[in-house]
Amino acid sequence: MYGDEATIRKVLTELGDTWAVVGLSTNRSRAAYGVARVLQRYGKRVVPVHPKAETVHGEQGYASLADIPFEVDVVDVFVNGDLAGAVADEAVAKGAKAVWFQLDVVDEAAYGRTRAAGLEMVMDRCPAIEIPLLG
Repeated sequence: MYGDEATIRKVLTELGDTWAVVGLSTNRSRAAYGVARVLQRYGKRVVPVHPKAETVHGEQGYASLADIPFEVDVVDVFVNGDLAGAVADEAVAKGAKAVWFQLDVVDEAAYGRTRAAGLEMVMDRCPAIEIPLLG
């Protein structure tokens, strides 16, 4: 329901290639690290967003979405489910075109707010799984 094929395809292929990955750090054991690498292989610019503002995969990190001094197309959210809704709201404020919640992250209220603001949204899916299937 929160990740129909048409929306997934649109987010991955039409809405732009600058992806802010919230929760991305230099911790190689975290899912965000591997997913960001896959996104880069498919031509996405991955912008790390993490309180430590670390440089990851060669890209300067920022402590928050608001700190990023350029436009972001998609906000990929790797945070605890109860924090994800606030990140979706920050993505709306930032002017992103889409929000992507990772596997097992579902927030129906955030989905409603984000869609009402005109953004595309995918929940409970992983772009690193979906993007190779577009071929």
